[in-house]
Amino acid sequence: MVVAKPFRFTAFCICLVPYIVILEAKETVRKPPHVVFILADDYGWNDVGYHGSEIRTPNLDKLSSQGVRLENYYVQPLCTPSRNQLMTGRYQIRTGMQHQIIWPCQPYCVPLQEKLLPQLMREAGYATHMVGKWHLGMYKKDCLPTRRGFDSYFGYLTGSEDHFTHYRCSLIPPQNLTRCALDLRDGEEVATGFTGQYSTHLFTERVTGIIAKHDPQKPLFLYVALQAVHAPLQVPKRYVEPYGFIQDPHRRVYAGMVSAMDEAVGNITQALRDTGLWGNTVLVFSTDNGGQTLTGGNNWPLRGRKWSLWEGGVRGVGFVASPLLAFPGTVSRELIHISDWLPTLVLGVAGGSTNGTQPLDGFNMWKTIRKGTSSPRLELLHNIDPLYDDVAPCPGRESTLTLAPALSQGQWSDSGFNVTVHAAIRYKSWKLLTGYPGCDHWFPPPRLSNGSETSRPASPLKPVMLFNVEADPEEKQEVSEKHPEVVNFLLARLWHYQKASKPIVFPDDDPRCDPGPTGAWGPWE
Repeated sequence: MVVAKPFRFTAFCICLVPYIVILEAKETVRKPPHVVFILADDYGWNDVGYHGSEIRTPNLDKLSSQGVRLENYYVQPLCTPSRNQLMTGRYQIRTGMQHQIIWPCQPYCVPLQEKLLPQLMREAGYATHMVGKWHLGMYKKDCLPTRRGFDSYFGYLTGSEDHFTHYRCSLIPPQNLTRCALDLRDGEEVATGFTGQYSTHLFTERVTGIIAKHDPQKPLFLYVALQAVHAPLQVPKRYVEPYGFIQDPHRRVYAGMVSAMDEAVGNITQALRDTGLWGNTVLVFSTDNGGQTLTGGNNWPLRGRKWSLWEGGVRGVGFVASPLLAFPGTVSRELIHISDWLPTLVLGVAGGSTNGTQPLDGFNMWKTIRKGTSSPRLELLHNIDPLYDDVAPCPGRESTLTLAPALSQGQWSDSGFNVTVHAAIRYKSWKLLTGYPGCDHWFPPPRLSNGSETSRPASPLKPVMLFNVEADPEEKQEVSEKHPEVVNFLLARLWHYQKASKPIVFPDDDPRCDPGPTGAWGPWE
């Protein structure tokens, strides 16, 4: 028996060696996949066809049906924080960007010591291109996309631009002068001559041009940060005409903007097919935050909206489409967060390295997405923001910026964490919210006749609220009193994160930002 054991083992190895060598040879010759990441702006949960929306999204529906739909996928409730976490793979408390967005005259950006996603993809041998919205700071040139890892850039640096003129209006301190100036760059130069061209069309044309000119022998990383479907509500008339049945004017124009965006995704995908790149491409589609119900978006049946920590603000529309998926046409309910894309794309897809980054909060989800394995993520910090103010208060609360001062610590005063602070954390199926999470209403799809209808909660908010969001994604059943042990555990986790968080960076506006009557928004230092 002593002899037989090694003999059997040796024979087994001999049989497998050729197979192993063949597999390794195939892996070594496999070209790194091209990566196209499309990020929509303010796109709501109930604004995509496959979630039952009245808005038609045939391209998104078909593309996602042939890929993997991510139905337990989370983003941040605002654009700058989401983009920050996408680019760094780290929670916003790590970078001091846990409060609001970067406004046009604020002199800060994603900390320059952070190594961003495009830098890592470039190190992995990729050509890196970006088209669309940056919104991660631009007060000095070192903050610009072309200084943070992108070989080329075409787009705008702030947010809320006019979709046709590409102008952005903002107040200039200290006189609070309203300045409207162009915000469109080609590389680091101001891009002129595009007035009248609708941004979704303009950006799609640039994207398809990059794809057409790309050398297929070199892996491509293409980040497409669309302006759609963010306000102002603007779209060519032909996209609105099919939605005459929608009586609410905001929702009707918004629906047209979604249709234009859906068409853009279809055109980008077709360009990949036409150039032969699609066979080795991984395409990711994601929203940056929940829909803004004030400007036509909708998150039904989820609670809340953009700016809030309710599911309607943070549960995002997302999917992955690729011929490289092992199980296309599936739905994943594994917990995934926008901070996971950096390690997923760099390590899992590109086969690169995350050396040189700060400690990551994201996980490599490539096996979870490609093969359907369990997510390595059990916990997710949504945010901790001691300065939170409600820029989008609920109907009837417009005169009150925040309800947090009215809350008290109550029975959780010994937890170590100040429960009047705006915060939320997820652990497995549990979600804990503290302080004032933001507008807590449910917003049904606008009716044909009374588009402002809302559904208010039956009970008042509490400083600590616990929900089982797997069983109750609509956050209707608050269960903190039934599960005090879970509350204590999650408060301890919040305290753990808060102790390690960086102080909020949210500087006063700098009057030197003024582009003047004929200038453009851009670096001023």
